[in-house]
Amino acid sequence: MSVCDERTQNIIMKIRELRQKSKPELQKLSDEKRNRLLDLRFDLSEGRVKNIREMKSARKDIARVLTLLNEK
Repeated sequence: MSVCDERTQNIIMKIRELRQKSKPELQKLSDEKRNRLLDLRFDLSEGRVKNIREMKSARKDIARVLTLLNEK
């Protein structure tokens, strides 16, 4: 199995887990992810971020959660 296949499987599993959550749980998760992204932005401006990919994944996680909230 290639690296892309593993990442795709992880994303699919993550979406399945998110679909099982209630609307308030998704809203709470969205708030947590937004706060994490805000912290990462501050850390980036101060030069303390070592893994910039974490910002990208946080944005994608927020998008996934918002998509599911709009579906419910």
